[in-house]
Amino acid sequence: MTRLPVISGRELIAALHHLGYEVSRIRGSHARLVCPDRPSLTIPLHRELDRGTLAAILRQAGLSAGQLRRLLQG
Repeated sequence: MTRLPVISGRELIAALHHLGYEVSRIRGSHARLVCPDRPSLTIPLHRELDRGTLAAILRQAGLSAGQLRRLLQG
């Protein structure tokens, strides 16, 4: 199993943008992302996401740690 990277909320949003996610709103320190053919996600805009939080977001999005690493690379 691939380890989860240590990333910020904004880095995660940039990676999810490649899948078609768009920020629908930002309220406080959280961003709401929507995508027509995937479930909506709430991303905390923290400098470093906890591994459990990141794992839960990836589970909701239907992504693996390896897929996230590929999205982060480009």
